[in-house]
Amino acid sequence: MHHSKPNSQVQEHTASTPVLVFDDVSFAWPGGVGLQHVSFNVPKGQFVLISGASGTGKSTLLRLIVRLEDPYQGRILLHGKPITTFFPPTLRSHIGFLQQQPVLISGSIRENLLFPFTLHSRKHCAQPKEQELQQWLTKLGLEGISLDAPANTLSVGQQQRICFIRAVLTSPDVICLDEPTSSLDRESRERVEAAAEELIHQGTSVIMVNHTSYHPTCQHMHLHIENGAVSVTS
Repeated sequence: MHHSKPNSQVQEHTASTPVLVFDDVSFAWPGGVGLQHVSFNVPKGQFVLISGASGTGKSTLLRLIVRLEDPYQGRILLHGKPITTFFPPTLRSHIGFLQQQPVLISGSIRENLLFPFTLHSRKHCAQPKEQELQQWLTKLGLEGISLDAPANTLSVGQQQRICFIRAVLTSPDVICLDEPTSSLDRESRERVEAAAEELIHQGTSVIMVNHTSYHPTCQHMHLHIENGAVSVTS
């Protein structure tokens, strides 16, 4: 295990350019340690597992990727370009983000799953067919639930899986998952974990925060956060 070091050189965009780069990134909340001099590269189709004690900055790292926070030092690059150069809706069309607490709109499950495709940044994207929506429900153990059912009738664990499906349907280049299985039983958790691992075969880079003993079965990178530093192993 080794501590990350600043990248001395960041390559211009080429076919081999990592999809995501942290280049000497530092961020801190007032009075906190935060993240200090974080550098790592995420290749296309890489699975990244983030671990660390509560409050070490795991969720903050994901929030930096989607620009819900900005670092006070360093750069984050997407496809070789600083994420600060992307129009925010465009950035979030490339990067999916699943928060710890599920967030659904008022309406049916179908309306929630198709909601991203109503946004201007995805107007050009074809909406998933009914069959694909049903397949995802079955895959995550939700086959007994109608797409017409009101989303507010779902349990927290069911809502969490609907949010996962919604994020995946947009086919992002990178998907950030902040404890996506925290409200799930063992069987449901294993279904979501398996589905997340399958995404790398489609070329999606998956970055997951997890507090459980989960160990990905696929080849993966492990980021461990402690005292503001990120240790990288693979």
